Parts: sequence; C-alpha cells; structure tokens
Amino acid sequence: MQVPFFELNYGPEETAAVVAALESRWISMGPRCEEFERRFAAMHGAAHGVAVANCTAALHLALRIAGVGPGDEVIVPSLTFVATVSVVRMQGATPVFADITSLDDWTLSVADVERKITPRTRAVIPMHYGGFGADMPRLSALAAAHGLHLIEDACHAPLGTRDGRPLGTWGDFGCYSFYSNKNMATGEGGMMLTNHPELAARARRLRAHGMTATAIDRERGAEFYDVVDWGYNYRLDDIRAALGLAQLAKLEDDLAHRARLVARYRRNLEGHPGIHLPFRNYPGRASHYVFGVLTDHPDRRALREALKARGVATSMHYPPVHQFACYRDPAVSLPLTEEVGRRELSLPLFRAMTFEQVDHVCEQLCECLRRG
Repeated sequence: MQVPFFELNYGPEETAAVVAALESRWISMGPRCEEFERRFAAMHGAAHGVAVANCTAALHLALRIAGVGPGDEVIVPSLTFVATVSVVRMQGATPVFADITSLDDWTLSVADVERKITPRTRAVIPMHYGGFGADMPRLSALAAAHGLHLIEDACHAPLGTRDGRPLGTWGDFGCYSFYSNKNMATGEGGMMLTNHPELAARARRLRAHGMTATAIDRERGAEFYDVVDWGYNYRLDDIRAALGLAQLAKLEDDLAHRARLVARYRRNLEGHPGIHLPFRNYPGRASHYVFGVLTDHPDRRALREALKARGVATSMHYPPVHQFACYRDPAVSLPLTEEVGRRELSLPLFRAMTFEQVDHVCEQLCECLRRG
C-alpha cells in the first residue's frame, strides 16, 4: 500500500470554477475576490476579510499597519514556518523567540512570552500549530495588559476554535494561508481577518500600491485614483479566488473527515512506548492540518527512509527557526522547541485518505520503531 503524505482535495468543482472565471474575462482582483472575502469572513464570524497573495503578505501587512518598525521587538514562536519570523525582519524589527508550552502543547508559551516582554515589545504572533489554537484567552489578556498588538498566524487553522471562539478573531488580525498543501488550497493565496473596519480599509489600500481605487473600482465607474500610502502588490487574483470559493464549500467536510482520521491514528498509537501524542485535551475544534507525533527513534532521517521503503511518505513540522543560519544566536535556548524539532514526525493526513491507509501507516511506524 502506497500512502502519500498529501493529496489535493480537487475535483470537477475546482475545474468548473476556474473555467467560469476565465470565461468571465475578468481574471485579476475582482468580484470573485470580494465574494471569497465575504464568505470566508462570515464563516469565521469576522467582520472583514482581505484577500492577499499569501499568508506572508497578510502577516507583513498586519505588522505594517500595527506600526512595527526599526527598534521594535516582536515575540514569535520558533516552532513555525520561517515566514512567521521573516515578516518581522521585513519591517526592520527584531524577532524575539519564545518556547512552546509543553511536549503536549506545541503552541506559544504564555509564561515565556510574559518573561520576554520588554519596553521595546510591540506585538506578539502566536501560531496555531497543526490547527490547534494557542492559549488565546491568556495571550489576549497579556497583550491588553501591556498594550501589545496580537496577530494570529492562523495558516493551519481555518474554522478552528478555542474556548468557543473562532481562531483568527481573537487578535487585531488573523492571517491564513491557502498554499497547495493546506486544508484549503489555491496554489498560492492568503486571507487577513479583522473586526476593525479602519484596519481592513488600510489593508486593502496597502495590498494594491496604496491606491484609493483598483481596476475593478474603475470598471464600475470610479474616474481615477490617488495614491495615499506607499504600498505593495499583494493582491489575490480572481482565478485563485474561484478556487478558494470551491475549496471553501468543501471545508466543513474536509475537517470532519480529518478529525475521524486523527481519532483513528490516536486509537492505533495511544500507549505505544516509542510514541508521544500531543494535544490530548484541546479545548476547542482543531483543524488538523498536520498530524505530528514525537518518536524515540534515534535517527529521524533513517526512520523516514525506512517508512518510505514501506510505502509511507512523511514530513516534519518544523525545523526550529532559531536554529537556521539566518537567525542562529548562541544565547537563545528553547529546550522544548528544540526537543520537538529533534523528534517530531508528521504522518500522512488528507481528505481522500482511508482508515485502511491510517492503519497501514501505524503498523509500519510501530514496526520500524520496534526494529530501531
């Protein structure tokens, strides 16, 4: 049995959506982007959605609008994709790495964030690892107490919740990714959510060069435009928005099946002496973007090669950012993040996956661990 790490949840709906966009003769940012923004925001209980080129653009715009700049510090996780951190450098600010909560909770530690707040701290960016939300009630209270901006990296967490509230709506901004291997995939693409109309309005200007009227506005009758702020070309196009709308219609079903697959994984692997399963008692709905476990195998590369030879593709999320050459600092020590970075193994998880494939992955993983 061959089990890929991921497969796109694409069908005739996506083909039809793209063809309709092409046949409309409007393929740049336009009516489909607007509809995508409205639907995505409504499904998350947010007032405003701003479609952008990718999640990195959303995070960058959030920091720009928050006024983060040279001399400022932003507290970030290291157990994340590098974009969460690189956007801080893009604004000329300094990323300050905080550890994860525990080996059971791989999201940003509230206690470590609090220890690392200084007079220069301007913002905190929690990342909702694997679709499990960080402790947003405590992070929100901490940010409010210190006058900090709270920007959620929700790239793993569409329709996820924490303590009854949608992830991506706790902070000033929630930032999402629609990269090819996400729960919703448009190839490239992202979304920013906010409940603040003035922030949404500025984000829309900044994503389109600071212009007061875009091409679709002029098509609808706006005579000309002014440029009121220096901005970027961070726009999403209507072709990707069409894909996003088709994928959004499948999202509830995707999350429900992922939850069933993860329950099967947990039932098969619970109690295995060489495997640790995190997020046992999560207080909300997880999006289950990836299913990561910790193993006691001494050589992860050898373990992945052994699984590959048995027909099982795997990955790892993530190499800790503070250990990359670009960010390495011998003074930074994050023991829990570093342990997860050494031991984490991401197992296959996607909508078309079957329970039989889950069982096969578990059998092969346990056999490889027994062999050492």
